[in-house]
Amino acid sequence: MKFAITVDRDEDGIWVVECPSIPGCVSQGKTKPEALKNIREAIELCLEVRADRGLPLTVETCQVEVTL
Repeated sequence: MKFAITVDRDEDGIWVVECPSIPGCVSQGKTKPEALKNIREAIELCLEVRADRGLPLTVETCQVEVTL
């Protein structure tokens, strides 16, 4: 499965990654490669927990256009 993720750095330089289609699926790392490795593990675990609880694996995400 492939998932879109967001990648950002916080004020302390820590890489923060999130998978918007899986509620609460967030991870981080000191380096970008570490953060990407960690989010892969987090996605796997989140999917397992959601399946065990009978929840939908993902939620719908979409894009909207905003004009500034």
